[in-house]
Order: sequence, then C-alpha cells, then structure tokens
Amino acid sequence: MYKKTFEVLLVVYFSLFISLLLLIMVKKEGGEKRQTMVQQEIIGPGVGMMGTNVYQPAKRREINYSILEENHEESKIPEDMDAEEVVRKEAYSEGDIAVLQRIVEAEAGGEDEDGKLLVANVVLNRVGSDEFPNTIPEVVFQKSKGVTQFSPVADGRYDKVNISEETVKAVNRALEGEDISEGALYFAARKYASKKSMKWFDNELNYLFKHGGHEFFK
Repeated sequence: MYKKTFEVLLVVYFSLFISLLLLIMVKKEGGEKRQTMVQQEIIGPGVGMMGTNVYQPAKRREINYSILEENHEESKIPEDMDAEEVVRKEAYSEGDIAVLQRIVEAEAGGEDEDGKLLVANVVLNRVGSDEFPNTIPEVVFQKSKGVTQFSPVADGRYDKVNISEETVKAVNRALEGEDISEGALYFAARKYASKKSMKWFDNELNYLFKHGGHEFFK
C-alpha cells in the first residue's frame, strides 16, 4: 500500500517538475522575442551577415546650429523666413543668377549693399508680377514699345561690368527671400534721367522711397 502511494506521489511530483520546466522555457522564449522586437524598433533594420542578424543604429541627421547661426548673421536673413524662402535660390539657374548679378552691378555698382539689394528686389518683383515677363533674363532684356527697360542693357554697360563681392552678397540675399523694396517695380536716378522720363514716373506711378541715388516706385 505504501509502495503504491509512493509511486503515485512520484508521478505527481515528476509531472509538476515537467510543467514548471516547460513554463520557464516558454517565458524565456517570450522574453527573448520581446527583446528582439524592441531592438528592431529602437536600433533599426537587421543586416544579415553570415547567417547572423547584426543590428546597426539608424543614421541620424545632425544639425550644426552654430553654422546655421553664422550663415543667418552673414546673409541677414529675417528670423521669420520660412523654409520655402530659404531654398528659393534653388529655383533659379546659374545663368539666371549671372544675369541678375550683372544688371545689379551695372545699375547699382556705386550704391551700398542695400542699394544693390533693392535693385535685385525690383527685378525679382517683376518676375513675380503679372505685368512683366516671368524669368530674370526676360525681365532684364525686355523692351516696351521699343524702349529697353534697363539702361545698362541699351548702352552696353551691362556687358562691361566686373561683379563685386558685395553685389554677389546682395543678390544672394534677394534670392534667399530678403525684400526691403516695399514691392517696388520701378526705380530711377533722377539726377541722370531726362525730365520727360521722370515726369512719367511722378505722374503714373506711386512713389515709395529714396535710397542712395535711386528713387523707388510701384
């Protein structure tokens, strides 16, 4: 009788031991799977190497804020400029930029950097206006009733200028979105313009302001 009872107890204990062992194995396997899933989510996709999954950290895009601040200060980009305005320069070809630099130098070579910026602003304002052509070269070389819009194109100064570093900076500021022109579409140097031309400016346009030797109109 005691022998039979002992055999029953032995079977029960052995069954409990097996059950406990299986439970430990299941928990361990589940923990490993969860750990692998966490690794995949945090570190990135696995890279197969000789049958082994080696996890490598996904590359992060680092931003050097000190360089951005230096460029911001150098270019005098307004703080409220959005990302679209910052990359506006990419919309123009090298040829477009060269034409803009040359007309700015020819028209405002003796002006300060803001004076050069204003001339660039006028050209770009015309590009964006329905009243004028929609490319920089077409605006610069436009003729209205046989009259060239920019005098340096007519008298040949456009082809003879040497682009200064200040002109390059001013044009870059304009292409990056900086506009101090109040929407000006015209400018004139009253000192050198004919009375007939200035009469048209005064009678047909809205005077905005004067900067250096140029008066700006809309």
